[in-house]
Order: sequence, then structure tokens, then C-alpha cells
Amino acid sequence: MLSLGVECTAHTLGIGICNRRSILGSWKSVYVPKGGGIVPREAAENHLKNFAPLLKKALTESGLSLEEVDLFSFSRGPGLGHTLRVGAVGTRYLALKYGKPVIGVNHCVAHVEVGKLLTGARDPVVLYVSGGNTQILAWVGGRYRTFGETLDIGLGNALDVFARECGLPHPGGPKVEELAREGKYVKLPYTVKGMCFSFSGIVTEALRLYKKGVKLEDLCFSIQETLFAMVTEALERAVAHTGKEEVLLTGGVAANSRLKEMVKTMCEERGAVFHAVPTEYAGDNGAMIAWTGVLAHSSGAKYPETIDPLWRTDEVDTPWIKGGGERGRGDGC
Repeated sequence: MLSLGVECTAHTLGIGICNRRSILGSWKSVYVPKGGGIVPREAAENHLKNFAPLLKKALTESGLSLEEVDLFSFSRGPGLGHTLRVGAVGTRYLALKYGKPVIGVNHCVAHVEVGKLLTGARDPVVLYVSGGNTQILAWVGGRYRTFGETLDIGLGNALDVFARECGLPHPGGPKVEELAREGKYVKLPYTVKGMCFSFSGIVTEALRLYKKGVKLEDLCFSIQETLFAMVTEALERAVAHTGKEEVLLTGGVAANSRLKEMVKTMCEERGAVFHAVPTEYAGDNGAMIAWTGVLAHSSGAKYPETIDPLWRTDEVDTPWIKGGGERGRGDGC
């Protein structure tokens, strides 16, 4: 089966192609806001303008044609409604034109599944960290259950907001990571509530200190250490609670070397196997949508073809997964 997937949840328009065994290619076009955060309408216009050229590039470089595609997949949600519609309409048009099935994929589940494919993880506790989402997940009883999550903004968004307000270029996360290597610790709030976490107040305090003249390098170091320690603490409790023996780090912030170091150290201390999605597939990409589309379609999963900007990870049936631990249950906040 040849699957073409379209990712279109936020700033990235991605197209990926895979078969039942592996990823054949992944291409992307990224919207960069002129100032401030993502403007949904502008992002959607950018994706609409680049949809056909990116598709042509993917087909040319892969040496494939649309007639050869057996399945079309798109990111159904969660995400920004404006951008989700571009991906959904474009993909459904292609499926209709070529008489092939189409399936809407959950963006968060796709991050997990591409991580499992590329690392060999089988039944991990997952730390999924991206711009818009931060969740601790594990498969229990037919679905990925949420054991902890952000109560306000995603970890990646927190880093980007801090960076933007300090005059750093977009995306802010990589620049914060770079400056953090030269910094020293400054005390910031530490906000873990049960198994969940809150980031916005920490960003506010870091910006207050920046305006008071605290060195940017010190604040970059401190905000990374604080936010990463919070999610690693909750992740460790989830590993203990579920009894699972693997951990998977995935999502855009999984590219951060310091976060990988902290999670890996925790795993070594607990005797768990650590997996991190390869950096080139950490951020949003079409390959993860194409691959999850194969899994869902092959297992007979049925999801609506309409978009759902608020589609939660723990609302997604995953009939392609068999077995898995039953010890732990979600709802850790």
C-alpha cells in the first residue's frame, strides 16, 4: 500500500509518502510569521499557495505519480481550523479525483506512531512535547490515555513566547537552547499540579526578570531547566505508575538536546529503555500522517472526514495496536 499524507495543523505544510514498511520521503513548507505568533489566516493562505508546488516536488523527487497512490491521509486535528481546512479539502479532492480512500488522522497520535516506527519502541510511556501540545501518554485499554498534560500552553509555545518577547528570531526554541549553553541558573517558579503542569506563569516571571536586566543567557538556561525538569518529573511518575519499561520522546521539542539528556538520565536511573524520535521527524511532517493513515486504514479504523480542531489524543480508537499494559489508567491531573 502506498500512502500519501498531508500535514496542515499549524505553521507547517507537510507531504509525506510511505508504504506498509517504511517512509519513502517527506517534504515541507513552513510559514514564518512576520511578527508575533502564528496568524491562522495568513498561515492558511501560505499553505494554499504552496500546496500544489510542494505536491509536485514530492512526486518529482519520489519518482511516483498520484495514480500509484493507494491511500490519501490528512491531519484531521487537533490544530488551527484555518490551516486544517486547507489540508483536508486538498486531500479529499485528490482522493475523489483518483477514486482512492481517504482517512483523517489525529496529529498527536501520528507523532507517537512515527516515533515508534523509527525507534522500534513497542509499548512506551510517551512524552509528547510540541508547540501546541504537551502530554504524557501511554496505551491502555484500546487507546492512548493521558496521564499528564499542560493546563495552559504547550512547552514549545512557552519557549517561543519567551524568545519572541526577548527579541529572538522565530522559531525561538533552538535559539533558547543555544544561549542556554552559556547561562547559569536563576530561580523561576516550578508548577507541577498532580501529573499536570502549567507554563505560562513561568514565562511571565522570566520576562519580568529580563526587563529587570537579568542576563538573557541565564534566563534561557533557567527556563529550559525548569520546564524540562517539570515534565521529566511527571513522566517518571507515569513510568512508575504504568510499569512500562520503555519511554518515547517525540514532538517538535524532542529535538532539544538538553531535554533528551534529562529524560535519558531518568530512564537510566529507572532501568527503562529510552527512545527519541530522529530530529528530522520531531517537528510536524507529512510522513507521520501517511504512516498513521496506513495503520488506521489497514486495521479498519473509521474516523469522520471533517476536521476537528479540538480532537484529543485520548478520543482516538487505535485498533492497529494489540495488547499493551493494563496496569495504569489515565486522568492524572
